[in-house]
Amino acid sequence: MSLASASKKADRSAFRVMVVDDSAVIRGLISRWLESDPDIEVVATAHNGAMALRTLEEARPEVVILDIEMPEMDGLTALPKIIEAAPHVQVIMASTLTRRNAEISLKALKAGAADYIPKPETSREVSSSAAFRQQILQKIKALGTVARCQDPVRAARARRAARGAATPQPIPPRAVAARPIQLAKPSSATPRVLAIGASTGGPQALFEFFSSLKMTPGVPVVIAQHMPPTFTSILAEHLRRATGLACEEGREGERLTPGKVYIAPGDHHMIVETKGDGVFIRINQDPPENFCRPAVDPLFRTVARVYGAAALGVILTGMGSDGLKGSSAIVAAGGTILAQDEATSVVWGMPGAVSTAGLASAVLPLGEIGRAAAKFIGGRR
Repeated sequence: MSLASASKKADRSAFRVMVVDDSAVIRGLISRWLESDPDIEVVATAHNGAMALRTLEEARPEVVILDIEMPEMDGLTALPKIIEAAPHVQVIMASTLTRRNAEISLKALKAGAADYIPKPETSREVSSSAAFRQQILQKIKALGTVARCQDPVRAARARRAARGAATPQPIPPRAVAARPIQLAKPSSATPRVLAIGASTGGPQALFEFFSSLKMTPGVPVVIAQHMPPTFTSILAEHLRRATGLACEEGREGERLTPGKVYIAPGDHHMIVETKGDGVFIRINQDPPENFCRPAVDPLFRTVARVYGAAALGVILTGMGSDGLKGSSAIVAAGGTILAQDEATSVVWGMPGAVSTAGLASAVLPLGEIGRAAAKFIGGRR
């Protein structure tokens, strides 16, 4: 055991991770990356889902990185068994960017996976991809915090250790408590567009949002969901089948049509602009914002510029603060922002940033945001 690993075990503050992948090379690369971070401890590795399940109780991971294609038991088969055995564990699906794997990843999210990560196709690309490494580290730390919040045994142990320690120790988050939040005044204008931003937990949240909307929106809907290429087109197809709405990836130069849903394509920013008597989509590959492309901020900024007080923005679950500056632009232009609450968010990063900045006119459980948006679109406050 390395000195770093021993130190992590001693203070019990590092996030506990299990890496499940049928490639020994990939398992080794990812494990070494993670162990180099002082806040992460790799407590187990496994070459398939069956081995992961046998190791789960002893290893007690908080986050599991789960490959999709593996012998004996694949990731999609193992996922519900892992969740049943350890409900607090947060599972990140890892897959290469194929259409089949994108489909499976979305099924996994519906089945309870917390997030997904696009995996480079070769071990050489894995070892050289700074973006892949950064994403893994960010997701583990965000979802590890969620796992601790949902694990009463872990939280109680930490609180006891903190009370008996000579120096204060970090205590994992407990049940969500109500926070004092200053609400912004909603616009008196009837919305002419609905703009949505989401990240971690977003695909699941979008399905529930549109289910609670219970109407065909009489305005165009533009969405920036943090997702890689291929995944966004699959998400559009799934939303179209689930909701019956016209839903597709946004295309360069396409005119916005009321009642239609446009999703920013993976690895591209989507913005809107006025041309003549219409509003059109523009697609670009400008630098990532908030480490994301597509990002919420550029979409929301242009929505504010084009629609002003007639803009309605919704910020759903996601890590980081993407959408904060764009929401500020919408509010400054007289528009309205609705945010998902902490209790129903997978990660209360994006909606939390907007809410605590006092930009949201309402902070609501996921099941109520769609109904609230429908009232605004229908001219009822």
